[in-house]
Amino acid sequence: MAERRLTAKTSAELDFLQFNDLACETVGGKVIFATDEWFAPAKNLLKREPPQFIASAFTEFGKWMDGWETRRKRIPGHDWCIIQVGVPGLIYGFDVDTSFFTGNHSPHVSIQAACLDELPPFTPGEDRTGMAATETQIAAVAKFYDRQLHSEAWPELVSVSELQPGYSDCCHNYFRVSFKRRVTHLRLNMYPDGGIARLRVFGIGMRDWSSVPINQDVDLVALTNGGVCLGYSDAHFGHPRNMIGLGRAANMADGWETARRLDRPKKLKADQRGILQVPGWEWAVFRLGHPGLISSIEVDTNHFKGNFPDSCRIEACLLTPEEEIQCIQTRWNSGKWEVLLPPQKLRPHLRHQYSKADLTLNCPVSHVRLIIAPDGGVSRLHLWGRLMSVTGAPANQNRPPSKL
Repeated sequence: MAERRLTAKTSAELDFLQFNDLACETVGGKVIFATDEWFAPAKNLLKREPPQFIASAFTEFGKWMDGWETRRKRIPGHDWCIIQVGVPGLIYGFDVDTSFFTGNHSPHVSIQAACLDELPPFTPGEDRTGMAATETQIAAVAKFYDRQLHSEAWPELVSVSELQPGYSDCCHNYFRVSFKRRVTHLRLNMYPDGGIARLRVFGIGMRDWSSVPINQDVDLVALTNGGVCLGYSDAHFGHPRNMIGLGRAANMADGWETARRLDRPKKLKADQRGILQVPGWEWAVFRLGHPGLISSIEVDTNHFKGNFPDSCRIEACLLTPEEEIQCIQTRWNSGKWEVLLPPQKLRPHLRHQYSKADLTLNCPVSHVRLIIAPDGGVSRLHLWGRLMSVTGAPANQNRPPSKL
């Protein structure tokens, strides 16, 4: 199911890294079972923030580590945990991050997956440091998964693979995945024990659209509805995928922010609307979770007070999967873009609302391109509209099967 792990040198070329992290705690991902959490609890795997190391930090159980670390195994078997992803969907790749686990990382790992109708009845505690699963808990897990599909028999997305230690030049262990079915749960296996700092699960949400009335407005670009970033011009301080996240942004890091463009005029001038006249701009392209007719838009510059864009505009088009591939190959220089939202002056730290009267396109679209000038940051983008049926929809827009 998985290709050979790629080296850090080629990691920048991995296209799946711009997809959403479907298991992050901020989208509802959680660890529902772990065999052992002696030094550090498994829930740390799903933290949004990068791992950190504090040399002087210790607990009563040993060295404090920002990840999942089990005790040195002295009984038969190996350690593993079950993760319930926050957004069920299609998985395209993993980053098994061993940052700072330099003499105590797990030497080997594998990852399995399932799509379950019934959610497990397990409720792990807030802090399980210094704890391990009891025989009763292990029996309960076995009983549940025997009914659903024993987790040891789940399909492998990543076969048993070697991990590199947590030094900065090799801590990111990337795995590209080719698995065409919806996933709700993962089983992460460590062989035989050790530590992992973070698990990033890169994929695209897959919603069952058959349950959504055709006259109901939904946020067509939200990651929970299957929206995904497919390209961008610059992401120096924050990735554009953050804009389709849940709720309002927690801070500037939870949004999209570009570097300052070097082609800015030495002296800035504005037109009669107050929009700066600049030669360059930055852009980000998204595929909607479902093709639709967009009726309202929100561009939120929350937290961007001295670094918000001067203006924005939004273009849209309806693409087949084949046309999408061509656009990706040309870095979105091709396509059938039409103006959806004409240029709008933006303000700092504000929700900008645009109604149907502000929009200039009244037809179904599948892709949008947010363009900001000259540069800056946007925290959230919402595109509200109604579903429209089109032929040849991408895989994540189909009704998903409930079982693997």
